Amino acid sequence: MTVTGPAELLATWEAGLAEQGAARALLLHRAARPGAAPDTLLAVPLGERAADLFALRRALFGNRLEVTLACTVPACGAAMEFELDAGEFAATRPRPPEGGLRVAEGEWTLRFRLPAPADLVAVAAARPPDGADARRLLAARCALAAQRAGREATAEEVAQLPDPVLKRFAEAAETADPGAELTLEIACPECGAATPAELDIAAYLWTELDAWARDLLLDVHLLASAYGWSEPEILALSPLRRRYYLELCADA
Repeated sequence: MTVTGPAELLATWEAGLAEQGAARALLLHRAARPGAAPDTLLAVPLGERAADLFALRRALFGNRLEVTLACTVPACGAAMEFELDAGEFAATRPRPPEGGLRVAEGEWTLRFRLPAPADLVAVAAARPPDGADARRLLAARCALAAQRAGREATAEEVAQLPDPVLKRFAEAAETADPGAELTLEIACPECGAATPAELDIAAYLWTELDAWARDLLLDVHLLASAYGWSEPEILALSPLRRRYYLELCADA
């Protein structure tokens, strides 16, 4: 992966300050794939985006991800810390079958594509009243073909797919794209109970990028004050040389 330079990463961070969730994830994905158009990035499977973001995280901050969470057992609540390997998740990419996902349940036979970031944005914008309606809207967007009782289903019927069909679609999507939603089961070292932990790599990476950007801007401020250099001149320095000059400033 070609690592985006510090000036471009700072621009990504600055743009992301005014955004949330999906918009920030898109900005990070553009940093992972600098030459890709936004429409292209919005159309890739969710697991492919996650793999790209894990690869970006690995290139910027290394392999080791440190995760902290609390045990969900009320009587326990112990803090848990563990490490994950970004390289392992960067290699987990979707493998959809040729022609799409095929689901058969009861009188229904359907063909789906894998969900993409644009689908999540559309579902969120529609503000469905509950989770079941959100799943139906997502499935309807991803449906490529649908038959009911041997005939072509109408758009209205596809928009109201029954729960068993939704379950089959979710299972098929998870099998074909296991990296789309990463939920880990962590055993509490205190009580032994399993605590589910959902790893949102976009949110995790944004937190790290935010801390990195603020530290870098402080370095720019200190070096500009000491030497009169411009921001582009300071950003052009390697991290090692920047750190060396900062040490000289501290010793002065």
